[in-house]
Amino acid sequence: MLVDTGANVTLVRTDLVQKLKENFIYTVPNISLKTATGEKAEIHGKLDAAIEFGSRKFQHRVYVADITDPCIIGLDFLQKFNFTVDLKKNEIRTGGVEIPFFSASAEHSKLCSVLAKEKTIIPARSECLIQGVKEVSGKFRYVVTDFPSQVSRKGVLVAATLVDLKREDTPGRVLNLDNKPKTVDKGAVIATCESVVDIVARPQEFSESLRLPSILENLEGLNKEQRATVRELLQEFQNLFPASDSDVGRCNMTQHRINTGNHPPIKQYPRRLSLAKKEEAERLVKEMVDNGIIEESSGPWASPIVLVKKKDGSTRFCVDYRKLNEITIKDSYPSPTDRRHPGFF
Repeated sequence: MLVDTGANVTLVRTDLVQKLKENFIYTVPNISLKTATGEKAEIHGKLDAAIEFGSRKFQHRVYVADITDPCIIGLDFLQKFNFTVDLKKNEIRTGGVEIPFFSASAEHSKLCSVLAKEKTIIPARSECLIQGVKEVSGKFRYVVTDFPSQVSRKGVLVAATLVDLKREDTPGRVLNLDNKPKTVDKGAVIATCESVVDIVARPQEFSESLRLPSILENLEGLNKEQRATVRELLQEFQNLFPASDSDVGRCNMTQHRINTGNHPPIKQYPRRLSLAKKEEAERLVKEMVDNGIIEESSGPWASPIVLVKKKDGSTRFCVDYRKLNEITIKDSYPSPTDRRHPGFF
């Protein structure tokens, strides 16, 4: 997100609008904006979006345009909600909310490197954890690791990880994309670190009275002291646990595609359901729509649903994709079968 006091309006990138649930209002094609370089940027529409800063949400009208940054916070937003831009403290604030600016200067951009602690062989098309050692760190406590370009050119990727510099070792999740084993020598640079200016913790409701006892009941063989340790661990990392059954999370790093070749779309008719099952299906569909798990579609593909009773009496919502699976072109990357394989885990 970019804060630009020179922008008169707040903008959001076109491709991000599809991920928002707010109603999108199309505008006439001849409306456009003039950029700082004098070029015109076409406006596709506008919407009322909830913009989150720290712990507060602000409802504001934004415009959709083909821009480089995901979102540009303009002067209209800053003035409407009485934001103060403090360049001395390198932050903007309003109503007790303080948001630090991210500094992309060379001084803080690349804070340190992570070196392999020992020689490691990564099997072909596998991933493993490599213990790393940080070089001399700066004044920041937290950094995000990223893989350097020279490593990626060798067919090895390192997952971005939030790292606490107070810890002695820095684990790195390394993936070998090649069909041959890769060797990471001791002392080799496996990742670079970028400083983290601010960490915004999203508060989640974690009902200790409902969840912790049920978890601890299954920890057989632990004494009172060990149970207390587990309890402290769960409370420290409670944001990693779902707050409810609908809190399923989502990964938007890639988009799944089903390769059906040139086969025409398969459209099956829905199967008849009893009145009770029909009401249950409608309830489950509404629940998934409200939680952002599914969305309405008008495509030519359609498969029937199947309601299956689980052991606890609840209903499992399934889709019969057998016809689709018959025409799907399968991937030719079988999973490893050797459990001794380091990448199997």
